[in-house]
Amino acid sequence: MAAPPPFAYRLIQRFFHFLTGLFFAEVEVSAPEHVPSDGGGVVVSWHPNGLVDPGLILTRFPRQVVFGARHGLFKWPILGTLLRRVGTVPIFRAQDAKGSTDEERRAQNARSMDALAAEVARGSFSALFPEGVSHDEPFLRELKTGAARLYYRARQLQQSGAPTPVILPVGLHYDEKCLFRSRAHVCFHPAIELPAELDVTPPEDEPDEVGRERARKLTEEIERNLTDVIHATEDWDTHRVLHRGRKLVRAERAARAGADPGKPRIDERSLGFQRVRLAYYATLKSNPELVATLRKRVESYDDDLRALGIDDHELDRDPKIVRISMAAILALQVLLVFLLLPPILVVGYLVNLPAAFGLWVIAMIGSKLDKDVATVKMLGGMVLFPVTWTGVGVLAAFLHAPLHAQFPSIPDQSVAAGVLVAVLAAVGAVVALRWLRLAGETARAVRVRFTRIRRQRAIDRLRGERGAIFDHLMKAAEGIDLPGAVASDGSIQTG
Repeated sequence: MAAPPPFAYRLIQRFFHFLTGLFFAEVEVSAPEHVPSDGGGVVVSWHPNGLVDPGLILTRFPRQVVFGARHGLFKWPILGTLLRRVGTVPIFRAQDAKGSTDEERRAQNARSMDALAAEVARGSFSALFPEGVSHDEPFLRELKTGAARLYYRARQLQQSGAPTPVILPVGLHYDEKCLFRSRAHVCFHPAIELPAELDVTPPEDEPDEVGRERARKLTEEIERNLTDVIHATEDWDTHRVLHRGRKLVRAERAARAGADPGKPRIDERSLGFQRVRLAYYATLKSNPELVATLRKRVESYDDDLRALGIDDHELDRDPKIVRISMAAILALQVLLVFLLLPPILVVGYLVNLPAAFGLWVIAMIGSKLDKDVATVKMLGGMVLFPVTWTGVGVLAAFLHAPLHAQFPSIPDQSVAAGVLVAVLAAVGAVVALRWLRLAGETARAVRVRFTRIRRQRAIDRLRGERGAIFDHLMKAAEGIDLPGAVASDGSIQTG
């Protein structure tokens, strides 16, 4: 069995687990059993969401992950010690070696590669993003050969009889990657099965050109696997059409079964998209004319749904405004907010809305691309909100007398008043966010009900079109081996 990670590593891992759990409403982890309990390997994934991607791998990977960091960071008094304690390997980048010759830069790169490879050879995992850059595309950017070269170097360095390192692809999926309290899915896939010509340990004296060619072929193999793992599409239009197909199929199955499967979990959403994507590309090879016809129908159906402002399952039934308990809570919150104005909600809105707006502005200004927004929000919010709560608490401590006169529940003592207001600000943020979510769900439910009443003929037509498209899709998918299993309520379960 692999040795447990050091305490410092586990401490940082828990902190970022809390941070990602706070940003995302749901982080689902699938198939961790594919991570071997012994031996090391290289974790590979795509890079669509900035620092959030390594954060999710760090916190959800069941074993220790060795990362690399710019070597200059190790010179910082506190940070350098922390990086060493968690087992981080220093990386010597070419742009940091100003004035160095090509030979010196190659030597530094070789030392970095050997350091990471030695950790893998000893049984650890190293996480790499072979694209080398984060981006906003629904497909892989061109892969670099670093992961392949690291893998072969680790095989060269491993001791005789030790388990052979593996290459483990990880799927990272987001429903709204920039949105606070959205959902994420981390899916561990089986290790890549290498063809015989690539499943080798290169000799130390192998010619450079032979090694480069083998690394290139292994990179192509990694790219082929990752393309399926991340459910890549050639553009965002295709991506959206396939997601509409996923929703359409699920809603029609549920309607025919007379069932209500509820909102899909993020893992079911990923699996459903994978099924539609596999069927789409398989049929595209065998019958492109049929795919073109069906795509136009789905796009037209999608346009009509968007024009009505409703979703596929809402063609069949009115959405529940909220559960009775939630409705009672919402009514109580409305009463408290607009009639009684208790301190917790006053502080929650007055303090946190300006902070939230400031964070949004920071994210818009500081994010050059969408892939940076979640990173800026997560890291910025980690600083901005606690600082805001602390600042409000300090201000309340100075103004405790007039605050006590206005709100008798606030102590007439500076320290106690400051602590109470700071706590109210933090708790108020949670309560206000929940209230806004419930209010949004209620507003949508009311709007959909009115739409169904006023546009019944259009609803009936779209319901019939959904059924016709469903029948054509099922016929086109006949004979295609799709993952998962269809449950009796129309949802997709892992099979």
